[in-house]
Amino acid sequence: MLKIGSIVWGVKDIQKEADFWTAALNYEVTYQSIDFAILKPKKGNEGVQMSLKQITSPHARRHHMDLFSDNQKEEVERLLALGATRKKWDYEPDADYVVLEDPDGNPFCVVQK
Repeated sequence: MLKIGSIVWGVKDIQKEADFWTAALNYEVTYQSIDFAILKPKKGNEGVQMSLKQITSPHARRHHMDLFSDNQKEEVERLLALGATRKKWDYEPDADYVVLEDPDGNPFCVVQK
């Protein structure tokens, strides 16, 4: 049986992304170097480890996360205040998600549970 050990996110700016994702997910940095960081849930919280790997490629990264929320509108506003931006998206009429981008331009979705 397999389980997710870590999500590895390709980013251009390690510090900016670590600041955003630790605040967004209530995580803490447990390791950081010049080109890599490991983020884990703060004590008492559950979640999957997230690793940030510095990249230099200008091409789009083919990854995204779905973040589930009981209050999507509130979470979207909180994430926008932390530095996320809305991604232009062609939503279907019954979409239960909002597509955002982190400060480095990586897309992710906030899904209403």
